[in-house]
Amino acid sequence: MKTVAIGISLAAVLLAGCSKEQADAVPPTTTAVNQNSADSIYFGGDIVTVNDAQPTAEAIAIKDGRIVAVGSLSELTASSTGAATKMIDLKGKTLLPGFIDPHSHFINGMAMEDQANVTAPPVGPASTAAEIVTELQRFAQAKSKKPGEIILGYGYDDNMLPGDHPLTRDDLDPAFPDNPVIVLHVSTHGAVLNSAALKKFGISAATKTPAGGVIARRPGSQEPTGLLMETAWIPLHEQLPASSPDQEPSQIKYAQDLYAAAGVTTAQDGASMAPQVEVLQRAADRGELFIDVISYPFIGDLENVLKVHPASTFGTYKKRLKLGGCKILADGSPQGKTAFFTTPYLTGGPGGEKDWKGEPTFPQDTLNGMFKTCYDKGLQVIAHANGDAGIDAVLNGHEFAITGAAERDRRTVIIHSQFVRKDQLQKYLDYRMIPSFYTEHTFFFGEAHIKNRGMEQASFISPMQTALTLGLKPTNHTDFSVVPINQMMVVWTAVNRKLRSGKVLGPDERISPLDAIKAITINAAYEYFEEGSKGSIEAGKLADLVILDKNPLKVDPDAIKDIKVVETIKEGKAIYVAL
Repeated sequence: MKTVAIGISLAAVLLAGCSKEQADAVPPTTTAVNQNSADSIYFGGDIVTVNDAQPTAEAIAIKDGRIVAVGSLSELTASSTGAATKMIDLKGKTLLPGFIDPHSHFINGMAMEDQANVTAPPVGPASTAAEIVTELQRFAQAKSKKPGEIILGYGYDDNMLPGDHPLTRDDLDPAFPDNPVIVLHVSTHGAVLNSAALKKFGISAATKTPAGGVIARRPGSQEPTGLLMETAWIPLHEQLPASSPDQEPSQIKYAQDLYAAAGVTTAQDGASMAPQVEVLQRAADRGELFIDVISYPFIGDLENVLKVHPASTFGTYKKRLKLGGCKILADGSPQGKTAFFTTPYLTGGPGGEKDWKGEPTFPQDTLNGMFKTCYDKGLQVIAHANGDAGIDAVLNGHEFAITGAAERDRRTVIIHSQFVRKDQLQKYLDYRMIPSFYTEHTFFFGEAHIKNRGMEQASFISPMQTALTLGLKPTNHTDFSVVPINQMMVVWTAVNRKLRSGKVLGPDERISPLDAIKAITINAAYEYFEEGSKGSIEAGKLADLVILDKNPLKVDPDAIKDIKVVETIKEGKAIYVAL
């Protein structure tokens, strides 16, 4: 007889925002009165538990938003059915734990409805400067933008434009003489502005380039081309118009729907400014969150956040919102050529700089102080670092802040860790850090990394297999809105590591489909200190689940990206059902 795990009846938890019930429900097999009867039992398909002690099961039982039993269908039918139990036949589909987003920018999803998609194929339609302008014009017309109104586009990737011709104000100005236009770089670490936008924000030939920033200039001149990156861009980003209060509910739902459609039941906002924390708090207070959202306030605005939300309130959900810790930024983006390296880029800097290694976002002393501030307040740190010099800076900051401090389970996360060295991975292990990798770079930006950094270094980006071999618990993310929320694409890139050309980048770092699934389920739950309640299908855990049309552990590895989400379930309630 197969073993069955049965949990005791658990108190009801907050219910998620709901959708229609699954259509495949059939009557229970027994009408006997059962005080421990489940609300629903799922059976009839592959059940991937992501629990090494019980990797598969025939059925699971759910009651009051939690999983109460996992095992054979006959045992669960006998132990957990009652008159009201819904028997839900998966009809050959695959059930997994709900996907947990290890790093993204939830707030960005709220604004995307009012931005033009100028991303390169296959995500968007724009592969030349002229096509970017066309999409912006089409968007402005569709939205009836009036003279003087800001027009925003997202997803611009200079690496994908032909002939090494980056987008500049000169491309934008003829079409938009009267509107400030801001085209966000695909890295989200910068933007290209037209002349009207540069004037609006006071950027001119007289503007000095700030430390850690980039203002691209015309050759032989101080006149800006329109490209601003890192610390030259951050102050402008903070000045962009915020949503009005009456727009917030619909935008919150829009963002959540994006995540739910991808099977995500827990999302991250990975660099919240104080006003954005309050947007999320208002949504939570209104009861509008139907997925869990974890906010990590940006260190530069942490003091303002703490005035309203003391450190003692972090780490606990309230109406599906949790403040998780603080976000620290050490460097920029490798595809934007602002990541900080110990060796020069092969192609120079984003503004044509020679012998360019990138720059740290903050001086080391400042970064040290940021780590100490967070650690002294007992807050978890998620630190953005892409280049190996940026990662060195993060490790130095961590070492400074823990000197003389009591030992504790900090679970510091190094977000991206793209160009991590093997010696740095060993330090991650020594310090019990978590690398949150970004294997989608192999497909979306792999060719750019080969060009900018060389084949040897590019082949070791997001080294999942090396990390697993060392004993680390890596996670893997989308960094949405840099690329779309598509968890099957995350898994596919970790398993296959294919470039756009179809060639494999770093074959030794490919991992199994199960390990790729763990990186967005149980390992991601561990990253959030939530492995006791999420990340696997086990009795006692939340009934956060996703149903896929095929089993990623059984299909051809190259077909994983084509798997579709059929239904997403948060604490026993459907929050997304595919049409």
